[in-house]
Amino acid sequence: MNSIKNWAEDDRPREKLLHKGAAVLSDAELLAILLRSGTRGMNAVELARQLLRDFGSLRAVFTATLPELQRHKGLGLAAYTQFATVREIGKRLLAEEMTQLPSISDPQAVAEYLRLAIGFETVEVMLALFLDRQNRIVAAEELGRGTLTENTVYIREIAKKALAHHASALIIAHNHPAGSASASDADRMFTVRLRAALNLLDINLLDHVIVTAQETVSFAAQGWLPR
Repeated sequence: MNSIKNWAEDDRPREKLLHKGAAVLSDAELLAILLRSGTRGMNAVELARQLLRDFGSLRAVFTATLPELQRHKGLGLAAYTQFATVREIGKRLLAEEMTQLPSISDPQAVAEYLRLAIGFETVEVMLALFLDRQNRIVAAEELGRGTLTENTVYIREIAKKALAHHASALIIAHNHPAGSASASDADRMFTVRLRAALNLLDINLLDHVIVTAQETVSFAAQGWLPR
């Protein structure tokens, strides 16, 4: 094994990060820093490259299940929990950035946030963005997490959360793990019922967004929101 310790200092991932910044590192080098060590016959960078080849992308590595990671020698619970932690920190940083926007005047920025927040989940997840009267996001909160095929979210619970956040409006979003962003009849019926319930509380449902890893579909943009 070609130990990283024997590399020129400028070629070692940690030293390169310290001297030149994280942006100059390749996906494999960034992943190697997290892995910290390799396995028999491979240093950390070589192991990282192998993972990227096997999974196909950095995203796929970080969203891999524990059994999927355990198929690679030297990886297991420690790597899985570390990847899950990094993934969750990234989501929370994105949520903080969204709450600092002066308003949600850029639908594309909201769509990209939602895609990154829940688009890569392997089970169906529903998320809400709660907004004040100036359309500033006051909170981003997960509402429910279901199986691959269903996600049970009670409308009264959404209403309670909106009232607790003193929200004047909200955007809901949920992912389709199977990869199609088409709205189902159940999606449409849920939206109708939710908007009717929120209207009674003088809370506006601004949008319902269906999310996949590759795309988002907005009910508002498609003209699907009930009047």
